[in-house]
Amino acid sequence: MFVKKFFKGGAKVPHFKNTANSETIKMPPQKKVTIPMLQHIGAPCEPLVKRGDIVKVGQIIGDSDSFISAPIHSSVSGTVTGISSILHPGGFYIKTVDIESDGKQEICEGIGPPKYSNTEEFTQLIRKSGLVGLGGAGFPASVKLSPPKGKKIDTLIINAAECEPFITSDYREIIENLDYIMDGINLVCGALDIENVIVGIEDNKPEAIENMMNATSGRKGIKIAKLKSRYPQGAEKMLIYAVTKRKVPAGRLPSDVGVIVMNVNSISFISKYMKTGIPLIEKRVTVDGAVVKNPSNVRVLIGTPLGRVFDFCGGFYDSPKKVLMGGPMMGIAQFSLDLPVVKHTNALLAFGEKDAVIPESGACIRCGRCVTACPMNLMPLYLNNNAIKADIEGLQKYHINDCMECGSCSYVCPAKINLVQSIRLGKLRVKQAAPVKGGK
Repeated sequence: MFVKKFFKGGAKVPHFKNTANSETIKMPPQKKVTIPMLQHIGAPCEPLVKRGDIVKVGQIIGDSDSFISAPIHSSVSGTVTGISSILHPGGFYIKTVDIESDGKQEICEGIGPPKYSNTEEFTQLIRKSGLVGLGGAGFPASVKLSPPKGKKIDTLIINAAECEPFITSDYREIIENLDYIMDGINLVCGALDIENVIVGIEDNKPEAIENMMNATSGRKGIKIAKLKSRYPQGAEKMLIYAVTKRKVPAGRLPSDVGVIVMNVNSISFISKYMKTGIPLIEKRVTVDGAVVKNPSNVRVLIGTPLGRVFDFCGGFYDSPKKVLMGGPMMGIAQFSLDLPVVKHTNALLAFGEKDAVIPESGACIRCGRCVTACPMNLMPLYLNNNAIKADIEGLQKYHINDCMECGSCSYVCPAKINLVQSIRLGKLRVKQAAPVKGGK
């Protein structure tokens, strides 16, 4: 059974799924990797190794006592050459563990198929695996799979919408690893006693829909939701509403409406981890963009420099003027090709001069298109004005923290106003104005 669902707002963006038919190729280990101690939403990890230490594949090299965090593992075997730091996209520095590979890729002792006997042990194993949301958000999976007591989860939603242009990593997972996906669904539903499963796929991926339909035929409790291709269909709240008509209140979580949402690559990884015990040390990355010679889907070890990934795909036709980690709507511009691939890197896009030019902003004509496009029912115009004026009260009045920065408002604005940039600035100003917990 499948249904066709929709949500309010959003934007009709071009697909550019150039690598949809590009089978994933594995990139060999590089001589050096730089592994950041923050690759997730939440508290950063502290290094558990030091310069000169010998490490092996899958060994924990960073962890935190915080509930909202995830351990970090070595993706290569070799020698720790130092503990350094890099600039995070959030504007602060984070520690890194730098490792020189010995080329042997020796697996850490003790790694093997894990076992569990109850829900708590299952979620502890998910934390131990280092899994975070692989769709780009990077939220620790063990936290997502540990709903508060009293919150009954009746529905597991598998997010395979992949609504951003260019990115095909999730699509390739369905084409290449359907058995892992189905096994992962069984594992999560069994461990958390979830009765219903909905797999959401946009209608511009007919082969993925057909594959899932065949795999779930005759399976009780599993539905395939054929979704209209509209950005940001893959956003958690949009997807939940599209397939269940449940609304997640502002400031609340999907578990508050009885739902857990997992990316299709995340659910597949759970199956692989339970079969092998090998933690999250690699990621499939869609490499594309106007100046990339050989657009591809590449399986890359975490910590690999971005420049080496592009080299593996043939390099560039011309010097790139903008490189994005992620899609063109919500991706983050990179300031150096020496920065590493991290757990939630789902795409690397490189563009030339023509595509990198930021159009000049004009005056707002109060057309209301940004309001119509906002899937969160916000008023981007007023958020923009209040952010520029540093009006904290006004920003809070118009619920700036409910904005998920999808960029739909900026995309449809005829005046090309940089609404998302202003909103990010506004969020920072609200955060800076908030009283420090425990302070006066």
